[in-house]
Amino acid sequence: MSETMATCPRGCTPAVRLCQKLNRLKTLDDDMMATSLKRCLSTLDLTLLGVGGMVGSGLYVLTGTVAKDMVGPAVIISFIFAGIASLLAAFCYAEFGARIPKTGSAYMFTYVSVGEIWAFLIGWNVILENMIGGAAVARAWSGYLDSIFNHAIQNFTETHIMQWNVPFLAHYPDVLAAGILIVASFFISFGVQVSSYLNHIFSIISMAVIVFILVFGFMLAEPANWSQKEGGFAPFGLSGILAGSATCFYAFVGFDVIASSSEEAKNPQKAVPIATAISLALAATAYILVSTVLTLMVPWHTLDPNSALADAFFRRGYSWAGVIVAVGSICAMNTVLLCNLFSLPRIVYAMAEDGLFFSIFARVNPVTKVPVNAILVFGVLMATMALIFDLEALVQFLSIGTLLAYTFVAASVIVLRFQPEKTNCKGSASTSPNPNAEPSPAPSESQTIAEDSGELKQYESFSDKLQLVERQTMRERRGVGQLKAYWEPYLGRLVGDCEPGEVVAFSVLTLIVSSVSLCAVIEFGTKQLQLPIWSFTMLLVIFSLAYVLSLALIWIHEPQTNSKTFQVPLVPLTPAASILFNVFLMMKLSSLTWIRFTVWIAIGLFVYFGYGIWHSKEGMRELQPKDMAARYVVLPSGSLVETVQPVQPDGQVDHINPSTASTAEEYAGKR
Repeated sequence: MSETMATCPRGCTPAVRLCQKLNRLKTLDDDMMATSLKRCLSTLDLTLLGVGGMVGSGLYVLTGTVAKDMVGPAVIISFIFAGIASLLAAFCYAEFGARIPKTGSAYMFTYVSVGEIWAFLIGWNVILENMIGGAAVARAWSGYLDSIFNHAIQNFTETHIMQWNVPFLAHYPDVLAAGILIVASFFISFGVQVSSYLNHIFSIISMAVIVFILVFGFMLAEPANWSQKEGGFAPFGLSGILAGSATCFYAFVGFDVIASSSEEAKNPQKAVPIATAISLALAATAYILVSTVLTLMVPWHTLDPNSALADAFFRRGYSWAGVIVAVGSICAMNTVLLCNLFSLPRIVYAMAEDGLFFSIFARVNPVTKVPVNAILVFGVLMATMALIFDLEALVQFLSIGTLLAYTFVAASVIVLRFQPEKTNCKGSASTSPNPNAEPSPAPSESQTIAEDSGELKQYESFSDKLQLVERQTMRERRGVGQLKAYWEPYLGRLVGDCEPGEVVAFSVLTLIVSSVSLCAVIEFGTKQLQLPIWSFTMLLVIFSLAYVLSLALIWIHEPQTNSKTFQVPLVPLTPAASILFNVFLMMKLSSLTWIRFTVWIAIGLFVYFGYGIWHSKEGMRELQPKDMAARYVVLPSGSLVETVQPVQPDGQVDHINPSTASTAEEYAGKR
């Protein structure tokens, strides 16, 4: 970047500096396990958190809705496809959660690998998604309980409290939904162990009810309900199965609570990947088996979308079983509420701890070891949304922020995998150009590096680099982020001189752009855009080729292979597939959701440029007077002297400190 500023005209220097600020990476502490939070969560705790985040209202409501309106009994296949797609995203979260055991989830992962502005926008969107998700589940919880009592709560509220008729707002204030959120926030503020115990209780009850549904449901199963007489197994065909998969994908949203909790895990390197895999497997199994039972118990076209499972037992004459299912559904919704209220304050805390959000939310209670201010304030905001907004209005605003976070995390995995680890020097950690790398022994402040052999070496000191003129043409193994030796004779002239990881970063950007273009053509090409067949086909071929070539360019570079923590298999193929699927689902969202996204992003940019960019801790590190720069002098003997000295402000004459580089000074005097 210093070369860019040197060759750039004086007028564009402020723009370059602004770009540097927006894309600065987060510096991680040498001790990754150091935290002001309490590390007390086991693998079992994290697994139950993940199960609680995924198996909630979706199991009791979504299965019936998708089966009746979109897929039929083939909803089973839709859940299998959705589970595979979720697994791709879960792999990426598991690698980051194990490698960087810090709270903040997608926000933190983006900050250490992509840049500050992108991390803020991801965190800003995940905050809203969690608020909307929690409010929507609270409304569903209230509605489910109200239906059990024959809408007595709604009738009482409309008669004795108030009601209104305003677009996007509920017909009456849902005091019950707001109340349950306030009570849940109160309990979560007591500490992570209390939250974990509550989640254990509700998750165990929910899973016991699921086992009851499966055992008793298979006893009542009638294979004739899948026969052609009732419409067959897949009455809506392949298009219905794929459309159902896009909806079922949202049932698995919630596993990121495991990554959000990694800073409070006892052994995150092992616990996070194991908990992610087990919880996703349990959730997928539950969804597939319950869908099978539901469509075998009653004909799929007669399902009640609002309470399909309970209604199925009622209709088969087992009203007592319907009550048990209703209890299980309420417990399952409680686990989702707890997971939303658990992960949301921790993302806010991570952003505030980095200085990008208001510092009041970075305060941790010394007794409970949780960010109480963030829990209570955002719990009240979530309760307010549940009080006044309609459930349908909340649900249609969901998902875009989550899908965007999944996309950036997948891209970050590729970038980080092909990024070389660099020295994080003692006393000047702020100048490390790759702060997410694991710390390695730091060089002394002044050292002489002799090059007696003929083999090539690359010297690095802080953010400046000096590379000798001649480079070795072939090596058995190249450095991380560099072109593989096999491809050197073919592509060496084209990309061989690029910085390590530079071509991969550009290829990831191309990968995302080509994914967006390809999905847009598939979704809108023949419908809204009304493209002729030849044009539609040509665009598909062009963007598909760009996608494949980007993957190939990434693959021909050397990845990191010596990590001691979990790594995503088949990189870059796995995260690239996750990016493509996430982008495709984003294209499926309504225009109203995109409008909400645009407005919320605009508010977020106002907050960032008004507060975050000025209070960023990374920005403050850059202003510290401890910054050092390296000066190199080649002596006549052929050895290389490296000296370290404070960076001089603009306008001052650079000089070499005689106390640290007397040899260099003598040689300079002779010249």
